[in-house]
Amino acid sequence: MAILGSTGSIGRQTLDVIRQHPDELKAVALTAMTSGDLLKQQAEEFGVKNVALMSEEAARQHGISGGMSAVVDCATLQEADVAVISVAGVIGLEPTLAAIEAGKEIALASKEVLVSAGEVVMPRVKAKGLTLSPIDSEHSAIHQCLIGYDKSEIDRLYLTASGGPFYGRSKESLQTITAEQALKHPTWAMGGKITIASATLMNKGLEVIEAHWLFGASADQIEVVVHPQSIIHSMVRFLDGSVLGQMGWPDMRLPIQFALLGPQRVPNSNRRWNPLESPRLDFLPPDPAVFRCLDLAYSAMREGGTLPCAMNAANEEAANAFLAGKCGFLQIAEIVEEVMNRHKTTEASLEAVYDSDSWARSEALALMANQG
Repeated sequence: MAILGSTGSIGRQTLDVIRQHPDELKAVALTAMTSGDLLKQQAEEFGVKNVALMSEEAARQHGISGGMSAVVDCATLQEADVAVISVAGVIGLEPTLAAIEAGKEIALASKEVLVSAGEVVMPRVKAKGLTLSPIDSEHSAIHQCLIGYDKSEIDRLYLTASGGPFYGRSKESLQTITAEQALKHPTWAMGGKITIASATLMNKGLEVIEAHWLFGASADQIEVVVHPQSIIHSMVRFLDGSVLGQMGWPDMRLPIQFALLGPQRVPNSNRRWNPLESPRLDFLPPDPAVFRCLDLAYSAMREGGTLPCAMNAANEEAANAFLAGKCGFLQIAEIVEEVMNRHKTTEASLEAVYDSDSWARSEALALMANQG
């Protein structure tokens, strides 16, 4: 497999899965953004000769192939059967499409690929007769529950959310939230951007859009429920009223393993869950008045076209500004909403997606500069 983003959280855990299953899995290409030293260490450990850094400057410093073309070469390497896409941002779209065109199966962790360009990506996957397997724990759970069933039998998808560090808080109490507080996620250890998106519930909104493209469900069929224990990773309710859910301790190595080796169930060293260790499983509604990003994501999905791309780009810039202490926590949703209101939605194409992403980032930065 080719692992794009091997030095990030998902990439490192993918390599851990390979360590546990060396007879079934082999890395043949690794890429990163700037972390050349770690990339070299990984390549040495796994005997990988094909490596690339997206940053051309970092690539020159480390004596490694660099730039988008080098990353695309890794994604489309002849020896690779699967491309694991765990690249942050819309920058992962081009190598994903190249891998699809080259006939590679896709194991997808990068939300932006489907959020920004689901209308572009999924028809190409279907036309090539390929499989796109989700790595997100929520979508992996739904995927596992749907094995043996047709998507037409779905009544409702329940995406579970931990609620982040601020569930139950009033809007007023979040006025002075700091980045340090927002980064203290109660369940998952993730990167800064995705942790902030979890705190605002935008991360769950992005997953709603992904679920639409992955499972063909409408906005009215997808519901987010807060599940603080994070044991049930998502559920499917079928037309007959039956509900199936996938359960286990929070550990991204399980959905990664299933994306790469499923539907086979193979042993691993992950901690085993049993019902006596956490007999209480709570389910609560999100508060749309406090966590407004969730409704913004639903609105973007319903309109479609380039609006989800613009929403995602604006959210990334606002979240980065919050992390840098340049805007408040509640301002994130305000900035995203204003950018969405200003965006002129067009049909999604590769060029339109890139244009919308660039425009929305500039618009969000300009808004924050004027407010600051």
